Order: sequence, then C-alpha cells, then structure tokens
Amino acid sequence: MPLVSVVVPTRNSAQTLEACLASIRVQQMASVELIVVDNNSSDATQNIARRYADVVMTGGPERSAQRNSGASVAKGEYLLFVDSDMVLEPDVAFSCLARAEQTMAPAVIVPEVSVGQGFWASCRMLERSCYSGDDTIEAARFFARRIFDRSGGFDEELTGPEDWDLTIRIATGSHLPRAASTIFHHEGKLQLGTVLAKKRYYARSSVRYWRKHRQTAVHQANVVFRPAFIRNWRRLLTHPVLAAGVLSLKTLEAGAIIWGVIEGVASDRAAGGPAKSS
Repeated sequence: MPLVSVVVPTRNSAQTLEACLASIRVQQMASVELIVVDNNSSDATQNIARRYADVVMTGGPERSAQRNSGASVAKGEYLLFVDSDMVLEPDVAFSCLARAEQTMAPAVIVPEVSVGQGFWASCRMLERSCYSGDDTIEAARFFARRIFDRSGGFDEELTGPEDWDLTIRIATGSHLPRAASTIFHHEGKLQLGTVLAKKRYYARSSVRYWRKHRQTAVHQANVVFRPAFIRNWRRLLTHPVLAAGVLSLKTLEAGAIIWGVIEGVASDRAAGGPAKSS
C-alpha cells in the first residue's frame, strides 16, 4: 500500500485542530504519515499537533510556503493537503488513492461540504452545495508526489488562489477525477466581518493569478452570478431566504475582492512593478 503523506498547515488553530488530526489518524485501509507545519502559533496548536503528528515543524510566512515545506520532508508517494478546520471521512485517503491508481490521474479532487452555525454559515453551506462537480471552483487536494515535485509545488507568491493555480498547472486542461469520500469544512459561527476581511486579504495576490491564468480567471471572476447558481436554481429556490443571503454574501465579497485587488496593485507598484507570472 503506497504511503500517503497528509500535510496540515496551522496558525493558532487549537479550536479546530484536534478534530482534524484525529480524523486523519483514523483513516482506514491506507498507510498515512501526518505532518503539521505551524506558523508560530501562540495558542495550544503545537501541543495538540505533537500528540497526533509524525512530524511537527515550523514554516511560513503563508499557507503555500507551509505546504511546500511539509511536502519537502514527506516520505509518501502521494500528498494530501488538508486545512486545520477540516474533518475527513474515514476513507478519504483510501478513496483518493484508489481513484489515482485506477485513473493514473496526476491529482484528485475531494468533494467538500461546509458545516457551521448561524445564518451566514447556513448560506455558505448552500453555496458550497452548488459547486459539486464544478471544475472552475473545486481544486485538487491529493497529488502524486512525482507530479507535485515536477510542478514546483504551490506558488508561494499566491495566498488564496494557490489551490486553483496548482490544480490548473497539474491538470493541463484535463478533467481530474473526484474521490468517493468527503471532507467537511467546519466554518464555525461564521462572522461576516471576518469573511470579508479574509476575501480582501486573499485578493491582494489575485493579480498575479490573473496574469498566469487569464482564461480561467475570467470565468472565476464573477463571484455573484456564477454558472453553478444557474445550474442549481431549483435548489436555491427551495431555500429562498438562504438564497437571498448567498446573493448578499457574494455581493459583499465582490466588493471586498475589488478592494483587495486595488491594494495588491498598489503594493506591486510600490515594490517596483508587478510580480512576474512564471
């Protein structure tokens, strides 16, 4: 059975990390190595990580660099990247491995389900349910190690769209298979201000992503009226209040993204020009 190295980047993740790591440790029918890459947490993150992980290391400054650092010490033939607020079904690693070996695909997409408390979390759950099977939204999390190394890994100048970037570069226009198992993304009690601040922050590096993948970025840029919403209009009409919340949330996120893009362009100019799209 090929070894699967699971890499989890963390920063002050104590609230969700134990559930995440415990779900990785109970993976069935798969041989798993667990690597946690922490970005100088000030809470109990590292203590929790040491109870579960085979390797605990420090890395940064952002998630892309943490993932690459974890991959650099991984021993597995396959790599699975999981965020610290996610919980895996018991057969995620095996399902990914089976799909990769059956199809000889360079990477596998793992379907995600959002869960949380409160109105905005319910809106996010409805939104995420519309993206199932959408190649422009869902990104791969499971990679053949040799392909990942050949690609150069995650672009460390991207924070936010790095998942899309790596998936596009590795898929090279082909359709990637999906695992038959699910990852649950625990949103917690979603706060609108936190969501918008995160979107604004991630958007600062989106100009570089746009330069690298203009054609795909055009389809992803319309965050309000996405084709996924049109395809799933019946589902949205079934939940009219939440659907209105989704529309409001995406409209506000669009504003935060524009703000972040403006800040990113200004930062590029202040640094002496735009980042190269290599």
